[in-house]
Amino acid sequence: MDKVTEKILDQFQDFINYRFNKPTMLLQALTTPQFANEKSVLHYQILETLGDAVIKLIFSLKLYIKGEVDPGKLTISKQHLEDNQTFQKVATEMQLWKYIFSSKKQRVKDTSILADVFEAICGAIFIDSKNNLQVVEKKIIDRFITDWESLIKESPHLYKNQLLEYLQNKFKITPTMKCDYEKLGPDNDTRWIAKNPEIVDNNQKELIRVPNYLKSDKFKTQKDAEKNISLKILKYLQGK
Repeated sequence: MDKVTEKILDQFQDFINYRFNKPTMLLQALTTPQFANEKSVLHYQILETLGDAVIKLIFSLKLYIKGEVDPGKLTISKQHLEDNQTFQKVATEMQLWKYIFSSKKQRVKDTSILADVFEAICGAIFIDSKNNLQVVEKKIIDRFITDWESLIKESPHLYKNQLLEYLQNKFKITPTMKCDYEKLGPDNDTRWIAKNPEIVDNNQKELIRVPNYLKSDKFKTQKDAEKNISLKILKYLQGK
């Protein structure tokens, strides 16, 4: 490991106030797949998957301890808090892009890579601390995800529901939103764009025309792309 890499890892460990027993685990969490392919090193994806599961468990336990005993409400609240765009917002506030090892041509700031790395860091700390959820909770979740209520209110999970409620109130029927999905990038680092949105009624007839130029930003999942285009449609309709 070169001195520049060591310096960045040291700075990040100071930032989160946690020293890794295996710094290579942290390096893996901070390395994008594209950079890893160029350098033939490990990248964050497996730790991201692990971190996602760790965060979900931490949120579920915190909500239960807080007094949420209704399974449906607990699931909805948890979905709001574990959304990729929520993690991207938190990672942006952390200025996480300063510590990420990425390809020179790769854009990291203001992208979903920030959310991926945030999850990977949680996974890396969990493994490095010998599967200690409390360490992840203390060093990352409690410190960087503080205003839960605001995050829930701002969650993209609400956008599609808000759009459908807006249309239902306007037309007095239950509408359906449909769109196409465009796949970008390689299979190991796929991004999706939702485009060509349609609002139809129960008979699949167009209920209201939506401009074809409306499309989502790039997201890791089709679901996140759908939520983003729902927000854009809602803002368009409200602005008419």
